[in-house]
Amino acid sequence: MTAIAVTIAGSDSGGGAGIQADLKTFSALGVYGASVVTALTAQNTLGVAAIHEAPPAFVRAEIDAVFSDLEVGAVKIGMLAGRDLIGVVADGLRRYEQSRVVLDPVMVATSGDPLLKAEAVQTLRDELFPLASLITPNLPEAGWLLERPVGDSREAMLVAARELLSLGPKAVLIKGGHGEGEESADLLLDASGPRWFTAPRHRTRNTHGTGCTLSSAIAAGLAKGAGLETAVADAKAYVTAAIVAADRLKIGEGHGPVHHFHAWW
Repeated sequence: MTAIAVTIAGSDSGGGAGIQADLKTFSALGVYGASVVTALTAQNTLGVAAIHEAPPAFVRAEIDAVFSDLEVGAVKIGMLAGRDLIGVVADGLRRYEQSRVVLDPVMVATSGDPLLKAEAVQTLRDELFPLASLITPNLPEAGWLLERPVGDSREAMLVAARELLSLGPKAVLIKGGHGEGEESADLLLDASGPRWFTAPRHRTRNTHGTGCTLSSAIAAGLAKGAGLETAVADAKAYVTAAIVAADRLKIGEGHGPVHHFHAWW
């Protein structure tokens, strides 16, 4: 059986994040990728110029088309700009009984441009957290979700992870890429307790799409039958290598993408 993963996210016209990054990641990791486009962005390495949300009825039609035909092994959810889209996606996950769902709470692009309306944050927590196998906020996103700053110490990250876990997801992965220090440490917390995944911090401006890439890499692992801890460890290794190789690419004048095909080119 061919492993299939679906990304439900926005399109990045610059190709570095969103749907494009997810499909590249699925392909690089040997998983067939399908997509449900929730928004179009006019975007490049310098920023987001415009956002056009897909009509909720059309997103519902995309979900029905994909999930009624394909045997989906895992779902990655990214940009959902508004409350109506969140509701449509939550309804689709319930109708098609999806049990391996990786939710990346995309709120702000690498350039700093907002991607989630402020009034939709509570809807995201209420509707999608209880359906998520894993949520993958970075440190700023964890702070926005909890409505307070989250420090980058291990103690602060563990407190935040416990608070997020209490909101309903089965597991939380707080990403430490925005922290300081020589290592980038990510914290996975579920009913089994905390586990840390670390890698040397690589200094580069080419970090566009790292969050999308990590969450889709985890979904790819789950689609292939890996357990959560293995999927997270493998995804961390893949993204770290993609970041290290990013400077081999020359894409745009701003924050360039990570190198999704570092093992192939």
